[in-house]
Amino acid sequence: MSQYSVMLVDDEEEVRQAIIKKLNWEEAGFHVIAYAENGEEALELAENLRPDVVMTDIHMPFMDGLTMCRKLKSIAKNTKIIIFSGYDEFEYAREAIQLEVEEYILKPIDAVKLKQIFERIKKSLDEEIEEKRNIERLKNYYYESLPIMKEQFMGSLLEGTLEENKIEELKNLYDSDLDANYYAVAVIRSESLNLENATENRQEEMYSHLLPVSQKQIVDENLESIFSYRSFIYLDWVIVIALLEESKDISKFINGMNQICKITSRMLNVNTSAGIGQPCNSLARLSHSYKSAKSAFEYKILVEPNQAIYIQDIEPKAEERIRIDENEVQTIMKDIKVGSKEELQESINQLILKVKYSKISISQLQLSIMEIFVELIRLGRVYEVDVEQIAGEDFNWYQDISKFSTLDEIGSFLLGICMKVRRLIRRERTDTAKLITQKAIAYIDENYSNQELSVDMICSILNVSAAYFSTIFKKETGMGFVNYLTKVRMEQALHLLNSTSEKAYTIAGQVGYAEPNYFSYVFKKEYGVSPSKYRANQVEKNER
Repeated sequence: MSQYSVMLVDDEEEVRQAIIKKLNWEEAGFHVIAYAENGEEALELAENLRPDVVMTDIHMPFMDGLTMCRKLKSIAKNTKIIIFSGYDEFEYAREAIQLEVEEYILKPIDAVKLKQIFERIKKSLDEEIEEKRNIERLKNYYYESLPIMKEQFMGSLLEGTLEENKIEELKNLYDSDLDANYYAVAVIRSESLNLENATENRQEEMYSHLLPVSQKQIVDENLESIFSYRSFIYLDWVIVIALLEESKDISKFINGMNQICKITSRMLNVNTSAGIGQPCNSLARLSHSYKSAKSAFEYKILVEPNQAIYIQDIEPKAEERIRIDENEVQTIMKDIKVGSKEELQESINQLILKVKYSKISISQLQLSIMEIFVELIRLGRVYEVDVEQIAGEDFNWYQDISKFSTLDEIGSFLLGICMKVRRLIRRERTDTAKLITQKAIAYIDENYSNQELSVDMICSILNVSAAYFSTIFKKETGMGFVNYLTKVRMEQALHLLNSTSEKAYTIAGQVGYAEPNYFSYVFKKEYGVSPSKYRANQVEKNER
C-alpha cells in the first residue's frame, strides 16, 4: 500500500507528540516525515521535502500558520493542508476557507475525527494519482498516434492549407524539428517497374506500393551525411524536404538527389527521376516549393533518365532586387544590445550571405547599409555614445561606404563598427551597474537600523526597477539584497554586544529588528548561539 507523507507544524513538542499518538499512521496510509516549530521552518522544509499533507497550528512564533499556508500554496500548490487551533474564531475559519484548506479543526483533536479526516484526504490523493495515470495513458496514446499526425501535418504543409501561426503551433505540438533558414522540396517517383516476372496486375500493384518504401529507405541511407532533411511518403511520391542553412546549399541538395536517382535505378532496376522546387525561407511558403518541384518533375521527358531536375534550371526567374527589411535591422540592433559576439557576427554574416546570392548591386546594398548606420546612431544616442566614438571624427558616412568595391569588404566594415558600438554600450552598462551598487551599499551602511528598509525603498531612491537592481546587486556583491542587509545587521549586532552593555532587545532595535525574538532567531542561525549566550561566552573568555 502506498504511503503519503505528512509534516506536523506546532511550536509545542507535547502537542506534536499527542497528535502522533492519536492515529496509526502506517495503517491509514501515511507516514510523518518532518516536524517544524514555526512557519518559517515549515516553509523551508516543505520546499525541500514536498510533503503530501501539512498539518499546522495557527498560533506560532515568527510566522503564524495562516501566513505559512498562504506562502505554501505558492511553492507547493498540490499539498493538502489541515489547520488546527485552540480558538473557535470566525475570522480564522473564514481565512482557512479562502486558502482552500482541507480541514479546520479545534483542539483538543479527537482521534476518531482525525482518522476520518485522513481517510478523506487519502481518498482524494488516490483519486489525484488515478487522474494522473489517466492523463499518462492519454499521453501514451498521443505519442503512439504521433507518426500519423506528423505525416498529416507534413501533407498540410505541402498543400499550403495552414496559416502561419497554426504551423508554428503544430510544429511545437508534434515536436517536429524543422528549423532552418531555407527549405526546398524534392519529389521522387519511378517511371516503370521493369519486372520480368510481374505480369499479373495484383503483383504489379503490390510492387507499386512497396516501391516508394524502398525508395525512402535508399534516401535515408544515403542523404544523412550530406545535409539535414525530412523524408516521408505522400500520394505515392517520396518527398524530401531539405533544411538548408544558406540558399547556396541548394547545390548540395541537387547533387544529393542526383545520387539518389542513380542509386535507386541501379538497386531497384527502375528509371527514377526527381523534381526539385524553388527554395523558400519559411514553412508557410513550402507549398510553393512543392508545386514547383512537381512542375520540375514534368520536364523529365526532356532530360536524361535517372537524374534530378531543378526548377530554376528549367524555368529561370528574372533577377530579384531586395532590400534589407526592418526585422533584419532590428535583429542586428538586438544582438548589439544583448547578444554575444558570435550572435552578432552570425546575424551580419547571414545578412551578407542573403544579399550575396540575390544578385543585388553594390550601390543598392550601400543604400541599405545606410539604414543600419542610422539605427546605430539612434542606439548610440540612447547610451550616450557619440558618432565620433563609433566611426572616428573624420568619417563621412556615404562617401566612405562608397569606397568599398566588394560585399566582403562592406561586411567586414559593418561588423567592425557594430562590434565597437557593442563594446561601448557594455562598458556604459558596467559602469552604471557598479555606481548603482555602490550607492545602494552606502545607503544600507547608513540606514541598516531602519526597520522599514527594503528593496523597494532603495529602488525608489535610486530610481531603478526592483528586477534590474536585484540582478546587478547580486552580480556585483555575490549575494542578494536581503542576505547582504542581514550580514550588515549581524556584524553591527556583534559590535554592539562586544562594545556596549545594552540589552539584546535594545540592540535588536538598533540594528533594524522590531521583534527581539526574531532578532535572536536570526542571530542564532548566523552564529550558532543566542545574543545573550554569545555575550556570556565573551565575558567568560575575558575573565580567564
